[in-house]
Amino acid sequence: MKKFPIKEIAQICIIVPDVEKVARVFCDTFGVGPWQFYTYGKPLVKRMTRNGKPTEYKMRIALANIGPLRIELIEPIEGDTVYKEFVEQHGYGMHHLGILTDNMQESLKKAKEAGLSMTMDGAGFGPDDDGHYAYLDTEKMVYTTFELIERPKRRSAPERSYPEKGSCSPDVQR
Repeated sequence: MKKFPIKEIAQICIIVPDVEKVARVFCDTFGVGPWQFYTYGKPLVKRMTRNGKPTEYKMRIALANIGPLRIELIEPIEGDTVYKEFVEQHGYGMHHLGILTDNMQESLKKAKEAGLSMTMDGAGFGPDDDGHYAYLDTEKMVYTTFELIERPKRRSAPERSYPEKGSCSPDVQR
């Protein structure tokens, strides 16, 4: 088996029951944000698989940065997903660490050579039909999941942001 080196963690993800509520808490209490909200599923995510088979699922996500680290909140909505499985087994909480890649296919090949299988992925969520995320089956090894992320060159406009204007400074009253 070959090694699968990790150079940087770019994202942490928390599975939550309500992304809107948790994003407001992060913003209003901890000063983290602004948050951008998306619904991932068709038609935004054009290609999805689960355990190697085409599927459809849907989730709400919220994204914000804290320094160079991106925080992602995911609220499972429908379908057989790694998120639903996680909530059933563990409840809500920290789900995965995100690792950026410039070449998803090459990274998946290296992961497979290291004995890591892909459990779920989604692709084509950028406006240019790019962008790809893939989850690796690492939870039993390191007690969390690794997600490979090939960010789209451009991101689709969010459905909404919080706050709509201004900052998330804890000193600002809303």
